[in-house]
Amino acid sequence: MDIIETIKKQIEENSIILYMKGSPNAPQCGFSAKASQAVMACGQRFAYVDILSNPDIRANLPKYANWPTFPQLWVNGELVGGCDIIVQMHESGELKPIIDAAAPKEEASE
Repeated sequence: MDIIETIKKQIEENSIILYMKGSPNAPQCGFSAKASQAVMACGQRFAYVDILSNPDIRANLPKYANWPTFPQLWVNGELVGGCDIIVQMHESGELKPIIDAAAPKEEASE
């Protein structure tokens, strides 16, 4: 599978995915730290990809997304944006409803 197919599959299979430097609990840059904190504050589980340990994704995602920088937040297959947009949406209250709507619903156990 080529790298673009891998990226497409990740975005399709994860309703909320953050491409970032490091991990949400150990971000490797300030922008990734701010973005992951904003997404975590929404209270839903989300997938992430550490682009530092995935150089092929780091090299090809900007071309695929037509977005040059990281982090990148994708929700339901759509690029939401990078750090500034994510933080701005979080501060204005726009991010949580989008994240909540995209979050996988827990199966009710009886």
